[in-house]
Amino acid sequence: MREINVSVVTDNIKELCIKANHFLSPDMTCALNSACEAEESELGKMVLGSLKENLDIAASDMIPICQDTGMAVVFMNVGQEVHFVGGNLEDAINEGVRRGYVDGFLRKSVVSDPIERVNTKDNTPAVIHYNIVPGDSVEITLAPKGFGSENMSKVYMLKPADGIEGVKNAVLSAVKDAGPNACPPMVIGVGIGGTFEKCALLAKKALTRPAGEHSEIPYVKALEEELLRRINKTGIGPGGLGGTQTAFAVNVLTYPTHIAGLPVAVNICCHVNRHVSVTI
Repeated sequence: MREINVSVVTDNIKELCIKANHFLSPDMTCALNSACEAEESELGKMVLGSLKENLDIAASDMIPICQDTGMAVVFMNVGQEVHFVGGNLEDAINEGVRRGYVDGFLRKSVVSDPIERVNTKDNTPAVIHYNIVPGDSVEITLAPKGFGSENMSKVYMLKPADGIEGVKNAVLSAVKDAGPNACPPMVIGVGIGGTFEKCALLAKKALTRPAGEHSEIPYVKALEEELLRRINKTGIGPGGLGGTQTAFAVNVLTYPTHIAGLPVAVNICCHVNRHVSVTI
């Protein structure tokens, strides 16, 4: 059994909040560079060039890469041989978010109640997902999610008879409905299977997979590649101003489901698709 003081979690969460909001991850940097080379529209090239310039300024001047610094989404892979000491784990995670957003001078966008809408003034609480895994280490992935793209996401409860063509139509419909509102080029996370809430979690988790990496399941890989090609033919383009680079990646995760259902979730993310991880 390995003991980990929750203060270590707090310190790491704080640093992840600041890092994710100031620096584009390596996979997204590669995706943006590739899109700049592949874009066929002159206006699209200009938009992508402006995005790159913004990212360079953000990194050099230590200012956020987007004004919407998002709601903190935390994925915790906790080794079953780990014993946390020194306090409550969830409190420690939220304290890390609080310090990251307050000390890092990041915009606070969370309200304490969805109807009364009073700002918590420190961007807490986070949305936390726990997963118990073998081992004695803890992997933390922080994915701040802006709501320009989050608001464009959808859940579809398809019929089994709709099959894979129904899945494709659902994803393409969500992307077309999103249009410029999701700040394209987008990354599209897709969850297929499970239940109403499980497919949405799969779609969210899919966004944290590095852009350019594909599923190891052959038909899922083929689905990702086909959807990316078709999305990039919609003409939405960078910034929604037309072009051939509407999306950087389509990441699909699947899970077993009930014989009577085919749940599908589409969680769209903007061009920064912030995600950063650390292992303790």
